[in-house]
Amino acid sequence: MAQWDVVVIGGGPAGLMASAAAASYNVKVLLVDKGDKLGRKLAISGGGRCNVTNAKPLDELIKNVPGNGKFLFSALHMFSNTDIIGFFTRLGIELKEEDRGRMFPVNNKAKSVVDALVKEVRRLGVTIRTNKPVKELVYDQDAVKAIVLASGETITSKTVIVAVGGQSVPTTGSTGDGYPWAKAAGHTIIDLFPTAVPLTASDFFIQDARLQGLSLRNVELTLFNPKGKKVCTEEGDMLFTHFGISGPAVLRTSHYVSVTQRKFKNTPLLLTIDMMPAKSAGSIAEETVAMLKEEPRKAIKNVLRTYLPDRLLKLMLEIAGINEDVTYYDLPRDKWEKFVQLIKHFPVTITGTLSLEQATVTGGGVKIKEIDPKTMQSKCKKGLFFAGEIMDVHAHTGGYNITVAFTTGHAAGTAAAKQALEAEKF
Repeated sequence: MAQWDVVVIGGGPAGLMASAAAASYNVKVLLVDKGDKLGRKLAISGGGRCNVTNAKPLDELIKNVPGNGKFLFSALHMFSNTDIIGFFTRLGIELKEEDRGRMFPVNNKAKSVVDALVKEVRRLGVTIRTNKPVKELVYDQDAVKAIVLASGETITSKTVIVAVGGQSVPTTGSTGDGYPWAKAAGHTIIDLFPTAVPLTASDFFIQDARLQGLSLRNVELTLFNPKGKKVCTEEGDMLFTHFGISGPAVLRTSHYVSVTQRKFKNTPLLLTIDMMPAKSAGSIAEETVAMLKEEPRKAIKNVLRTYLPDRLLKLMLEIAGINEDVTYYDLPRDKWEKFVQLIKHFPVTITGTLSLEQATVTGGGVKIKEIDPKTMQSKCKKGLFFAGEIMDVHAHTGGYNITVAFTTGHAAGTAAAKQALEAEKF
């Protein structure tokens, strides 16, 4: 006879939600984690504030899951972002909505979210065993039968939920442990790649750190493939770094950089920055010329110092071939047109991304065609379920990845518990 009804491997957001969902059916649930603390990745999410979900409508939410978002359709209709908000509200976590639909705890403390979730798991009677790394899963021809800990202990269970994350942010315990277990069950692992990750660039102003530390707000980034075709456009804030660019808009673009470079064998890609997406090139030209005419004897670098950040202004004048000390009377009109175009289409040569270990999210993973989207159960082995980042499903930053973790965890926990109860009848 099986020792447990449901064993959940991994104490992150997907595993904790799976444990809570399964235990709500009054079945015997064991949560096993190799670390000494549960919810480690959840505790550092959202800059330590924990962006628990996103309040956008479901169709918009799915659009923000570029990595196989349609796979989530059934799971989200059973346990949506609205349900996630209700779940945490019932646990006493008051939430607030910020820009772009992001939902945070009012107290801005991720720890309160983790503590509430762990407390709920304990209240529901889940047995928790930390510092228990899993070595392997045991299968027969048709189903999962047990897990084997690194210590050699074998734990039998009617069902097993693998929620160990991907391979990004390894300090939280996500070191790719689950992929060999999935392979052993007969699953295909889609090649892993970094996403929600800063981008590297080769331009001289990056190498010279000319703009390092400079942040830009409400810009628009457009990525092109080597054939000149537009791949995507993302808007938001960004930051220049010593290796390239980062920030929310950049992290959203990174998925498309990884996918495009895999297709074109790591060829450098053109990315353009629209510094003022709300204005046309014509209106920018009119505004800047009007400013220069008001002070025609003053150096243009001084006239426009309130129009663009100083370092960026000087760099763009240099690229346009304009002496920063020139006055309006001596301004070359053709070069000024180039300067205006730079405001709308500032080019950055993207060479790639930082490593998978430095990424926020792992792209790739267990092939979704081999997983039932309603239950998260393996189509290769009965009783084996997956939840969260181990699957080939990934989203933009902004509460979407945690939503993926919670909704797939809930689907897996619910289905595993129901299957375990069904097995008792026979």
